[in-house]
Amino acid sequence: METIKLVLGKVRGEIQLFSDDKKAGKMDISIIGNKLTVYHTEVDDEYAGNGFAKLLLNELVTYARENDLKIVPLCPYVYAQFKRSPEQYDDVWFKEDK
Repeated sequence: METIKLVLGKVRGEIQLFSDDKKAGKMDISIIGNKLTVYHTEVDDEYAGNGFAKLLLNELVTYARENDLKIVPLCPYVYAQFKRSPEQYDDVWFKEDK
């Protein structure tokens, strides 16, 4: 069974994914003001291809929505997902004004 845990320090933290009590993946994040920056998504090789990165992304987005945060997708995986489905993430995607 998969469980997800958010671990935050004062600024930096992780969203951790566990499968049967073994850490299977994580997202490195920071929160400053109303911006949640995601730097990196990682899933252990033995869990690859099981949709675990998507579970982490869903938790990230849910947390951002519940806390009125905007996500800065520096992580290539998260950025690719946002670009692929902008309508799904537009409410939480922080975009610089140009």
